Amino acid sequence: MGTARQRPRHLAAKLRAIRRKFRASQSEMVRLLKFETTTARISEYEHGTRIPNLLVLLRYARIAGVSVEALIDDELKPSKLVIAEHYLDTLI
Repeated sequence: MGTARQRPRHLAAKLRAIRRKFRASQSEMVRLLKFETTTARISEYEHGTRIPNLLVLLRYARIAGVSVEALIDDELKPSKLVIAEHYLDTLI
């Protein structure tokens, strides 16, 4: 019927990089995202078994101080993602 949506290849690694940059556990990431979700869901995002919805992507982007485009753009590799650590202080 329709064609399947293409998944961003590096999104999972970028989300994992954001969490690791802040030295946060998956449960701490749940708290930082301020969504009713579970550590299992964070794990699914980081392993690429589930794609976060737009609201979750916006929150990750805001936490990291990057654009949503930077998260989903496959031209930008996870190692090139510049995460602004000072944004974390405003969220806690």
